[in-house]
Amino acid sequence: MTRVKLVVQVKLLPTPEQASALDATLRACNTAASEVAATAREIGCYRNYDLRKHTYQNIKTGHRLGAQAAQHVIKKVCDAYKTLTANLLNSRYGKPGSRRRRTVETNPVTFRWDAAQPYDARMLSWQYDTRTVSIWTVGGRVKNLAFTGSPDQLKALATLPVGECDLVHRDGMWFLYASVEVPEPDLIDPAGFLGVDMGIVNIAYDSDGTRYAGAKLNGYRRRQQRLRQRLQAKGTQSAKRLLARRRRKEARHAANTNHVIAKTIVTEAARTGRGIAVEQLTGIRDRVRLRKPQRVTLSSWSFHQLGTFLAYKARRAGVPLAEVDPRYTSQTCNRCGHRDKRNRLNQETFTCRSCGVVAHADHNAALNIAHRGAESWGAVSRPHVA
Repeated sequence: MTRVKLVVQVKLLPTPEQASALDATLRACNTAASEVAATAREIGCYRNYDLRKHTYQNIKTGHRLGAQAAQHVIKKVCDAYKTLTANLLNSRYGKPGSRRRRTVETNPVTFRWDAAQPYDARMLSWQYDTRTVSIWTVGGRVKNLAFTGSPDQLKALATLPVGECDLVHRDGMWFLYASVEVPEPDLIDPAGFLGVDMGIVNIAYDSDGTRYAGAKLNGYRRRQQRLRQRLQAKGTQSAKRLLARRRRKEARHAANTNHVIAKTIVTEAARTGRGIAVEQLTGIRDRVRLRKPQRVTLSSWSFHQLGTFLAYKARRAGVPLAEVDPRYTSQTCNRCGHRDKRNRLNQETFTCRSCGVVAHADHNAALNIAHRGAESWGAVSRPHVA
């Protein structure tokens, strides 16, 4: 049976001495990571085992790192350059030759002092009965470090296989992000598909006609945008600190909303024995054309995060998930198939110029996505004929 990897967050409750040891450890690891990144850029070496030959001994002795910690630091640097290369290929740092792109291509990656540090089983052990961990630091092993979490998180840690963990410092607090493995059920044979259209006014709209996070959420986002503009215009140090806190608050609110939407959609699909069809989100910000007031709204919502939540929740429930081509779903009539850009009169209204059907534009698009999901699933599951 295959397994799904999930991340469980627990909060550490260190004493002042333990917190000081964790602080020193993150600083040493990330200082070493920045040095490794500079060496990698200088010699043009970005492969883990090759880079280890040039940097392992220096960072191990120079920063009091253990053998496992030094290897994780080098791997972290290689992963960072791998991500950077992928972003460059996707033109996320501007066009070739642009100033920003040249800067990213030539300067080494740097790490904040409190960037997350990976831990494996040799560096970290759990004592579930006493809710403590024993963790490696540059000052030696710290034992009896208390942790806490929700009942579901604590149960997952105690009953599921735990893999690599990340030590995280955020807002003056310490956390461990532990990866656990959950058995993945076999996919059901879907009796149709529930189509999901994602958009600006409505974050999601399904083919059953259910609207997710509409006017209320958009009002919240507009209020946050106005507050950001006022704080940015003020420009004081206190305003900048408040901006940083507000950013994290908005991110948590968006993640919670995306979790609720994804769970509701997956639960409905599982209840009715259907799969889920979603539009391919790659390049959504480049694909859509919006008026200037809407551009901030598009960029302030994590559609990729919602798609990720849908994918892993569907896997856990055994619900098939199909990604379909989103082109022309908003211009095509779900009843007769007639496509015309004039069919969509405005953001909400769809009127087919061929058969005359009138529908909510997002609902019509979701029905088209559901139909394409069924077609793509049928093509995948259809037996091959020689």
